[in-house]
Amino acid sequence: MNTSQPNQNQDITRRAFIKTSGAVVAGLATTSLAARETLAAEGGAKTVTFSPQKIAALTRWPRYGAAEKNRLHELLDSNKFYEELPLFEKEWQDYTQSPFVKCHVNGSSALTSMYFALDLPAGSEVMVPTYTFFSACLAMRFSNLVPVFIDVDPKTACFDLEDAKRKLTPRVKAVEAMHSWGLPCEMDLICDWAKEKGLVPLEDAAHAHGSSMKGKKMGTWGQMGIFSFQASKVMPSVEGGMGMYQTREYYERAFAFGHYEAPAKFAKDSPVRAYEGTGFGQKYRMHPFAAAVARMQLKGLDALSALVEKNVRAMNDRLTQLPGIKEPRLRPDQKRAYYHANMLMMDFKKLGFSRDALVAALKAEGVSASFWDYPQQHTLKIYSEAKWWHHAPKIPERMPGCEYVNANHLFVPLFYGEAPELIEQYVKAFEKVWAHRDKLKQA
Repeated sequence: MNTSQPNQNQDITRRAFIKTSGAVVAGLATTSLAARETLAAEGGAKTVTFSPQKIAALTRWPRYGAAEKNRLHELLDSNKFYEELPLFEKEWQDYTQSPFVKCHVNGSSALTSMYFALDLPAGSEVMVPTYTFFSACLAMRFSNLVPVFIDVDPKTACFDLEDAKRKLTPRVKAVEAMHSWGLPCEMDLICDWAKEKGLVPLEDAAHAHGSSMKGKKMGTWGQMGIFSFQASKVMPSVEGGMGMYQTREYYERAFAFGHYEAPAKFAKDSPVRAYEGTGFGQKYRMHPFAAAVARMQLKGLDALSALVEKNVRAMNDRLTQLPGIKEPRLRPDQKRAYYHANMLMMDFKKLGFSRDALVAALKAEGVSASFWDYPQQHTLKIYSEAKWWHHAPKIPERMPGCEYVNANHLFVPLFYGEAPELIEQYVKAFEKVWAHRDKLKQA
């Protein structure tokens, strides 16, 4: 009998205990030291000492360099502008492994084309999170569709499937989920439920370039999906969008809706071929310059995302050791992107102090802390006016998940370069403020 394995396990356990104990002792020492320091808001020294210029260089977005500049110059010199569009589409298709893709002028036009491609009877309803950009909802009305507003899970800020199950009506024909801040929705569960109920699953992946689940890129889980390449997005081309399609039928209808030249490219037996010369009335062609920039951004997407994730982990693995600080929940089989900022979650009622007091204390230490409450679409005027819709959308009284996320998040910057010293200072600033958090309760 092999008796070495138990001893190895014991040794591993012993080392893990020593390591954990050491971390606890170090944490206690750090907390004790932070407690002896005076908050900057009360006259103490700032913790973050990096110059504003250095911080700006690490947080600047969007980021363009020689590759984008050179490609734009090459395009201008070549005078072959529109060849850039199919090149970008092929590269994006290869990256995502989507059966069909089509670039659009922006994410909003990709959404409008997606809803048109559904080809649903007038008055059909589409489930959509209220925690989303307005285009995801308003684009429906141009195809005589009506939104059903769904809450978000307070632990993820993503589509709440249980709320969707409660709100299912015979009119609902499709369900659209948004991958909030680059964190994937649980599309496996959503797609299974949609299939069971005969619904078309859709994705708003405008925040989620490079995100995946079970090794499958977001935007390819639903029957259709969209991306945005607007200047703030993970892969910015200043403006631009992309549609993703699992079937030729959806692809051809979406393509021809915003591209009058599309029908002539389809097979003769295509039902869309007959609309050659007009398409379906819109012009959503992506600007070739945007496609050129997007192509260069795609080349560096995974490398930059890996660096951002490394920086987030270096910060959050320590911040989440502080009482009450959490991250949005991420499954082990999910890989997320980071859009806009590093979102932290904390229940301010349980902590006993206000978000404003925390932000003020962190800013005094030199931390760029902020928050932004995502507009709840169902509360906005246009949804309460029946004249805009086939029939009036049902306005829910409350969306507790959305309300919780809006009230209990905090943003700190994403760092797009090597930043170990700055991250260390950010962590120290949080530890210092947390050591004095009882004073925040009095603020």
